[in-house]
Amino acid sequence: MIEITDRISVSEDELEFRSSRSGGPGGQNVNKVNTRVTLFFDVAHCESLSQAQKQRILKKLATRVDKRGVLRVVAQKYRSQKANRTVAIERLRELLVGALKKKPPRRKTRVPRWADEKRLRYKKQRGMLKQQRAKKDWNRDMSD
Repeated sequence: MIEITDRISVSEDELEFRSSRSGGPGGQNVNKVNTRVTLFFDVAHCESLSQAQKQRILKKLATRVDKRGVLRVVAQKYRSQKANRTVAIERLRELLVGALKKKPPRRKTRVPRWADEKRLRYKKQRGMLKQQRAKKDWNRDMSD
């Protein structure tokens, strides 16, 4: 069992692992051994999650889930399949914890009075500066 939160855990039977050849450095090991691990988790048909939890996960992780509701996690950091499998499970757990965490509702706030006054003072200064530039009498300057 993989513990997601205090109340939610997922059976390892619901996870599917596939291994393939990993890219990157590693010498001959890369060419011979299937060390990259791809973990597939069928969110849509998971029995340990409620319908609301499934919907939340599918919505939050929409970029990682395919049309059938299968979440895909890839790990290829290490040179051993076992280490990559462990990393993939941990990453799945982190993704599910993040997706199931509820954000607190946003509370409306007002702009502080001092901020409003500061903005208005600045506007007044800019306006006066522009007025001073505009009042110059060009005809009088040319006749001198």
